[in-house]
Amino acid sequence: MEPVLEVRNLVTHYHTPRGPVKAVEEVSFQLLPGQRYGLIGESGSGKSTIAYSLLRLIRPPGKVEAGEVLLDGVDLLTLSDEEMRQVRLAEMSLISQGAMNSLNPVIRIRRQMQDGFDSHGVDLSDEERDRRIEQLLTWVGLPAGVADMYPHQLSGGMKQRVCIAIAVSLRPKVIIADEPTSALDVVVQRRVMQTLRHVQEEIGAAVILIGHDMGLMAQFADAIGVMYAGKLVEESPVAELFTRPQHPYTQLLMESLPSLDQKESFQGVTGAPPSLLNPPSGCVFHPRCPYVMERCRVEVPLLQVTGDNHRAACHLLDEAPVPSAAAQEATR
Repeated sequence: MEPVLEVRNLVTHYHTPRGPVKAVEEVSFQLLPGQRYGLIGESGSGKSTIAYSLLRLIRPPGKVEAGEVLLDGVDLLTLSDEEMRQVRLAEMSLISQGAMNSLNPVIRIRRQMQDGFDSHGVDLSDEERDRRIEQLLTWVGLPAGVADMYPHQLSGGMKQRVCIAIAVSLRPKVIIADEPTSALDVVVQRRVMQTLRHVQEEIGAAVILIGHDMGLMAQFADAIGVMYAGKLVEESPVAELFTRPQHPYTQLLMESLPSLDQKESFQGVTGAPPSLLNPPSGCVFHPRCPYVMERCRVEVPLLQVTGDNHRAACHLLDEAPVPSAAAQEATR
C-alpha cells in the first residue's frame, strides 16, 4: 500500500535575535491511507510545529528550512500560496487545540461551515448546501438545529464536534488533530474521540493525532511517533511501543503511567527539556538519560530499525538491548 503522506527530513526553525530555535530537526515519517498515527512528547517537543509545517501555516519568524511533505506524491512545500490554500481543508485539514479560537464567535455555525464550500468553489444550491451541513452535523452527533446557533451557545464538546464537522466537510485525505481534547473533561474527551474515529472511518481519511495523553493514544492510534527536543526518537506500532519501548525516554514515559496492578510512587522523567536555542551536543536526551555513555555526549544517534515497523534513535541499540529503568534498579 502506498503512503498517502510522506514527511522527509523536515526542518523548521524560529529565528530570534539570539539565534534559531530548532523546533523540528530532520523528522521523517509516513502515513498510510486510513491509518491513525499519534505524535507524543512533552510540551515544546515540536509536535504542533510539525502540524503547522505540514499545512504551511508557519509564519515569520518561523520558517520551514528544509525537507519534503509529499501528499500523494506532490510536495506541498513547492506549491504556490493559492495552490496550498486549495489543499487545506479539501485534501488536508486541521482540528486545532482550542475550538473557541477556531470558531468565529459572532457568526452562526451554518455560515462558518458554508465558508469552506464557498472558498473551494463547491457548487451547491442553497437547499443542497443546507442538507449537506445538516448531514455533517448528524455525522458528529449534533442536532441539525446547531447550524443556526452561535459558538457561545454550545458546550466545549459541542464546539469541538463542530470543528470536526468542518474539518471533514470536503472529505480530506488527511486530518491533523492537534490535542483536540485538551480542554475537555474525560467523559467529553471520550465522546469527541469516538466522533473523530467515526467520521474518519466514514470518509476513509488518515489521521495524525497530536498530544501527550498516553492513554488516549493507546486507545486511538495504530502507530506512535515519540518526539523529544525537536527530534523523532522512536516510532512503533502502538502495542509494541507499550510492551517493548526501545528508547530510554519512551521507557521513562511508560514507567510514569499509573497502574492498577502495582502501588508505588510515580517515577517521572528527571530534569527538564533542553533549550532549543542551544540544544545539547550528541544525543539531545543525554543530559536526562539514566544510561548515558560518553559516546552519547558527542555523537548524534541515527533512527534505526529495531523490529517490524519499529525504529529508535539510541546508541544503546548498538551495544545491547536497552534495559528498562526497573531492570536497572533491580541490579543496584
